Amino acid sequence: MDVGLLGPGTVTWQLHADPAMWVAGISGLHLQALHPRAVAGVVQNSDFRRDPLGRLRRTASFVGVTSYGPTDRVHAAAARVRGLHRSLRARDAAGRAFRVDDPELLLWVHVAEVHSFVTVVRRAGYALTDAQVDRYYDEQRRTAALVGLREDEVPGSAREVADYFAGVLPGLRRTADSEVVRRFLLRPPLTGPLRHGLGVYEPLVGRLAYALLPPWAIALHGHRPYPAPAATALLRAVRAAALLVPAPVRWSVPEGHVNDAVRRLGRAATPRRALLPS
Repeated sequence: MDVGLLGPGTVTWQLHADPAMWVAGISGLHLQALHPRAVAGVVQNSDFRRDPLGRLRRTASFVGVTSYGPTDRVHAAAARVRGLHRSLRARDAAGRAFRVDDPELLLWVHVAEVHSFVTVVRRAGYALTDAQVDRYYDEQRRTAALVGLREDEVPGSAREVADYFAGVLPGLRRTADSEVVRRFLLRPPLTGPLRHGLGVYEPLVGRLAYALLPPWAIALHGHRPYPAPAATALLRAVRAAALLVPAPVRWSVPEGHVNDAVRRLGRAATPRRALLPS
């Protein structure tokens, strides 16, 4: 039976099925934007202004397939991402060209993403022990390898992640590109019927996700967030409301990866706290 890259016995399998992951993903993008070269690569190569939902959907789908997909689909998706990154170039503030698949940039994107996933979902009320958090980071080394990193060079515990952030902090800053991404994440330029949802999205997802950044990241961005206690309370309220939606309905978006995994492996593989490894 093909359980995919990680399988039901992992922290990832349970955590990534939680509805707070949607806010966590946006928070991760706010965090990633603080790396000047990483955000330049996005702004110079992405069509997010013309297709505001496209990049968000593709990112969410990649996380979904690598978490829940069968092995062949995982490696096919990873090959597509590596191929795309290999073809992209950008220029830094001094005009120097660089490759988007520079390992330094891939590592930043990975660590910022998984840190946001586990810290935001945990803050939303999903209880994890410190040992389970460390196990999650260790599991995610395998997803980092999919995009071209070496597993042994990727932080695999909360302490190693904290040390990594301390090392890269001097090079992080607010830039014109980070402001472009921040404004986009707060209020994507949606058209048609979807634009009517912006009044809900902006305070409950965009601004909330920004407020959930680490304090040092908020200080670098330089914009006032919701007060920390209010952000936590709002996050938990948003999660509680989302949990009222039947799980198979929630898991049908963006491409039903969780539902597909349950059909493939059986109902015993349904993500739930009882499957968390100790």
